[in-house]
Amino acid sequence: MSVKSYKPTTPSRRHMTVSGFDGIDKKAKPERSLVEVLKKHAGRNSYGHITVRHKGGGNRRKYRIIDFKRDKKEAAGTVLRLEYDPNRSANIALIEYPDGERRYILAPVGLGAGDTVISSETADIKPGNALPIASIPVGTVIHNIELYPGKGAQLVRSAGTAAQLMAKEGELAQVRLPSGEFRYIRMNCIATIGQVGNLDHSNINLGKAGRKRHMGIRPTVRGSVMNPNDHPHGGGEGKSPVGRPGPVTPWGKPALGYKTRKTKNPTSKFIVKRRNAK
Repeated sequence: MSVKSYKPTTPSRRHMTVSGFDGIDKKAKPERSLVEVLKKHAGRNSYGHITVRHKGGGNRRKYRIIDFKRDKKEAAGTVLRLEYDPNRSANIALIEYPDGERRYILAPVGLGAGDTVISSETADIKPGNALPIASIPVGTVIHNIELYPGKGAQLVRSAGTAAQLMAKEGELAQVRLPSGEFRYIRMNCIATIGQVGNLDHSNINLGKAGRKRHMGIRPTVRGSVMNPNDHPHGGGEGKSPVGRPGPVTPWGKPALGYKTRKTKNPTSKFIVKRRNAK
């Protein structure tokens, strides 16, 4: 995936870059049977209280229903086209099966229009095919990984990410995640072969504040420039330090490095090596 830059006709254009959308069908509208209305809540709950800050506005979107379960077994589907999805960093592929059913999947690197994909225990090891981890050779690069059999993929779904199957031990497989964490995953969980596409997503420079607003993200203000009644970091003359042993949230809770994971989390036994382990 290429990155397109602009001539510096304005200050915001000087550093702005956009995706080249290579292989993406720009004129195609989303499949009507696979879209849902996506209502905006501006980060507010049912009482109207802001529960997630810095949200609001943005362009209207339609949610594309993605097949994370890959539960249509033993049926080879044909890739009709690749599409842009405003709800995620990865691109998506529209698949049509022999019975006429259509589904969206995440588009891995190397998948293009006209290719075939299948979900099967005996499928070939090629991008887009989904198999149980028990059927995948050790060392294979995978994405779209289930944590619980039949629940649907929860891991490794962002643009450019990939995990690697490192070992198999009894009913568990050891997988290295993009964060560097090594984790046990059940052998009967489904994973998709390959690396998630849209590799240059991380190289995109928005260039101006307006593009962030189009995404539904409102401005963020540092606590140190607020008044003391608005934030614990606020107040003081000029540029003042935090004035505490460590930075805190607007509500006084520790922030930036404070570990929030439960010490007795039942899933900790599946983590072989944490992502920040030395």
